[in-house]
Amino acid sequence: MADFLGGNEWYWRLARTVVQGVLGVVVANLDMLVGATALPTEWRALVVALVMAELGKRVDEDAPEIERGDAR
Repeated sequence: MADFLGGNEWYWRLARTVVQGVLGVVVANLDMLVGATALPTEWRALVVALVMAELGKRVDEDAPEIERGDAR
């Protein structure tokens, strides 16, 4: 789990992005999944973006600091 949350390799970053997207879509469609009132379609994209941003912020807070070398 530490590699998933803190890994800076391309495949860990891609996996985190995919998980954020899936969770964002699930949250946006939660009203339909549980059969409650429908969320207007204009708001669904906003909900997905907000969930992904919030999850990304939490992952960045928990990730270990990585010392970066010179960019060449």
